Formats: sequence, C-alpha cells, structure tokens
Amino acid sequence: MAAALIADFEALPARERNVPRMVFLDRSARELYPEWDAVAAESVDYLRMYAGRAPDDPELTELVGELSIHSPDFRELWARHDVVDKGHGTKILRHPVVGEITITYATLQLPGDTDQLLVTYTVEPGSPSEQNLRLLASWAAPDRENSRFVPREPRLP
Repeated sequence: MAAALIADFEALPARERNVPRMVFLDRSARELYPEWDAVAAESVDYLRMYAGRAPDDPELTELVGELSIHSPDFRELWARHDVVDKGHGTKILRHPVVGEITITYATLQLPGDTDQLLVTYTVEPGSPSEQNLRLLASWAAPDRENSRFVPREPRLP
C-alpha cells in the first residue's frame, strides 16, 4: 500500500525510501502532507531523539548533513533541538486520485531492542478515509501472477 499511497515509492532506491529525506527534499511532499509543517517538525524531532541514542551512526550523520545542506527548513528545525518520540499520532495524506486519508499510527518498540520498531497504520472504520483507502487498494490490487502492483481502473466499494 505504501507504493500506492506514495507515488513512485517502489521505484525509489532503498536509500531514498526515507521519510525525512522525502519530507525535506521532495517537493511533492508538501502536496502529500496538507499539514506539512507538523510532519516536518515531527520528523526532525524524532531524528534528534534517535541522534541521542546513536550519536555515532554514520547513516544518521550523512542524512543530517545532506538535509542541512539542501533544506533551509530542516536547518531551522534542527537548530531548535526539540526531541520527541513518535509513539502515536495521526497524519493526513492527500492522494492525487482518491483524496485525503487520515491515518492513525502507533509505534511499538520491541522489548530489549531499541533499534527495532514496529509502526502500525490504521484508518477509522467506516470513515471517508477508509473508503478512500479501499478505493486506492482496489485500484492498486496486486497482480497475483506477477506479484507486482498493477494499476487498475478504480472501482467503488
């Protein structure tokens, strides 16, 4: 569903499948996230928290450096030194085909392993978001023969 919800997600190299990188370096993120300012702040605040846990992580250092060089918005937020753990919350996504989808997320940390997180995303049952997500899922239903997402004509639930 990530490939259907976020355009070209599957086509991105693994390194580019990174929310902070997408939020700050991909212009389409401002269209995807109607509440872009909140998503941007949350992304930086969580990166700052992770930096406290793993200050010598070379990939984090590289990411912060890249975002600092290429995004004035990131630089400004990073300089605030805010730290927030993203345990749970909601995000609104605006898909170009099906419209807005409000997603609730919860982050679960595995016992004894601070580096492993399980993030679940749900929509409210019976809501317009559920209808929009079902429509998107039917449009991007997997081609079982080839195990790939193949765009199909949307069908109404």
